[in-house]
Amino acid sequence: MPRETVIPVFDHSATPNAGRMPSWIRQSLGGGAYGSTADAVHGPGLHTVCEEARCPNQGECWSRGTATFMLLGDTCTRACGFCAVKTGRPPLTDTGEPARVAEAVQRLGLDYVVLTSVNRDDLDDGGAGIFADTCRELLARRSGIGLELLTPDFRGCQEPAIERVMAALGPDDRLVWGHNVETVPSLYRSVRKGAKYERSLRLLEQAGKKERVQTKSALMLGLGETFDEVLEVMRDLRAIGVQRLALGQYLRPTRYHLPVREYVHPDTFAVYEAEAKDLGFDWVKAGAMVRSSYHAEE
Repeated sequence: MPRETVIPVFDHSATPNAGRMPSWIRQSLGGGAYGSTADAVHGPGLHTVCEEARCPNQGECWSRGTATFMLLGDTCTRACGFCAVKTGRPPLTDTGEPARVAEAVQRLGLDYVVLTSVNRDDLDDGGAGIFADTCRELLARRSGIGLELLTPDFRGCQEPAIERVMAALGPDDRLVWGHNVETVPSLYRSVRKGAKYERSLRLLEQAGKKERVQTKSALMLGLGETFDEVLEVMRDLRAIGVQRLALGQYLRPTRYHLPVREYVHPDTFAVYEAEAKDLGFDWVKAGAMVRSSYHAEE
C-alpha cells in the first residue's frame, strides 16, 4: 500500500491574522519565461520550493527563468508551524534526481543555481549525499557555475554532511552555504518544531570555516518577535561569520499554519537593512516579499 502523507492540523489553526494584508504586499503574476521554466521543472518530475512552499515570488522568479530546486522529494520529516511543505514519511531516495536537476539547469541556461531540500531525519546522512551528487552533476556540465545551497540543519550528522558536500567541489569552486534560522529563539518551540537555534548556528559556523564558502541565513518577520530580538539574532549570525542575510515578511500559507502577528512596515525593513549593513553583512535583502533565495544570483 502507498505510504500515507499526514497533513498536520495545528492548535492555532483558528487564530486570525493581524488584520487585512496591507497594500505594500503584492504578488507578481507569471509571464515572460514562466512557461519554459515550468516545462524544465515539471518535465523531469522535479520539485521546487517555489511551488511546494507556496512562495509568493514564484511568478516573478519563474518569469525571469529562475527557480529554487528542492531535492529529496516533496515530503518533510518535520512539521514546522510556518511551512506549507507537506509532512509525513518520505519515499525512498531518488538517486536519479541529481542528474535530472542538472539537465533542467542546462536546459534553462542558468549561471547560478539554488538547491534546497526537505528535512530528511530518516536518512543517516540527512540527505547530504544527494546535495553532493547534484553539485557534482552541475559542475560536470558547466564548470564555474554559481552554486548556492539552502540546507537543513543535518541533525546528528553536521560535520560528515559538510565534508561530503565539500568533497563534491573542485579546488576552484566556490559555494554559498545557506541555512535559515527562520525566527528568534523565543519562538522556536511553535515555529520550528524539531529544530534548535544553537544547532543552526553551529552548522553555519562550521560551514563558514571552509575555504571558498560564504554563509547565508534568513528570518521571517511578523511572527511575534520584537525589534531587539531580531537585532540580537543578527549579532549572533555576524559573530559566527555569516556574510549574507535575507529578511522577509511571514505570510500564512493556510489556516492550518501560524497566524501573522504583524505586517512589518517597509520603513521598519529599511531600518533592519541599515542595522544589518552596520553590523558588517556583505549582502542584505530586506523587504516584505524577500525570501532566502530571492535574487540570490545578485
